Amino acid sequence: MNQLTIENPISCFGIGVHSGNKTQVTLRPASKNVGIVFIRTDVSSVYNKILANYSSVFDTSLSTSIKNNANISVSTIEHLMAAIWGCGIDNLIVEIDGSEVPIMDGSSKPFVFMLECAGFRILNAHKKYLKLLKEIRIEDSGTEICASPSESMVIDLTIDFASKVIGKQKHTFCRDNNFKEEIADSRTFGFLQDLNYLQSKGLAKGASLDNAIGIDKDTILNHEGLRHDNEFARHKMLDLMGDLYTTGAHFIGTINGYKTSHNLNNQFLRKLFSDPYAYSFINAIS
Repeated sequence: MNQLTIENPISCFGIGVHSGNKTQVTLRPASKNVGIVFIRTDVSSVYNKILANYSSVFDTSLSTSIKNNANISVSTIEHLMAAIWGCGIDNLIVEIDGSEVPIMDGSSKPFVFMLECAGFRILNAHKKYLKLLKEIRIEDSGTEICASPSESMVIDLTIDFASKVIGKQKHTFCRDNNFKEEIADSRTFGFLQDLNYLQSKGLAKGASLDNAIGIDKDTILNHEGLRHDNEFARHKMLDLMGDLYTTGAHFIGTINGYKTSHNLNNQFLRKLFSDPYAYSFINAIS
């Protein structure tokens, strides 16, 4: 029930899926109650720190991006945030020498590996939990998140795509499930027919079959196929977990999601925190 950080610094290099730029990320231990803090080491400014908080999110087009009051930003934080949550890390310094977190293999698995290699350190402070006290529902153009109070964390997520490769998929995850084995290795995905359009908008410059599941009409382009039968649903759950951790606390409640997105996830959090009677921060769970 105590807060965790990592024992030793650890670094990696990788390509940004949207920018196409190569960046280095170094994860460093942090003191209790610091939270998850990104630091842009390529920015010569005292304003290069960005707290990974839902209120710092300013762009949710295809990824989650955060910025501070000086307009210094970091994008595509969700896969790293999901790994940090999945490993139970409460406090961490994320140094990055560019504006986008590397995509790695398109999942959280490489970041989980990094965190485990760095080791974990127990801190002298209780974990912070966010307990839902009343139902919160957000709907937007046929998508929905409905969260209700419970004594544990349960996420039930459904996706529905016209592509026969994906179709309608569902996955359920409970607090006692194993994030590393069940969710972490599920990769992001995209459609070949969308690639030229995205690249014309300055996005997906670093996308490849090494870091995403590619779909051409009703065919999966990756020779190795899928890692799970419902890998697409599991990845959408991974995204939701990473976005949920911008609350700065471990969520307690039941979430039912339908066709969720980064935008809907952030809308949900903003609606939740707009009602002071909808939640409570606590230091222990049963």
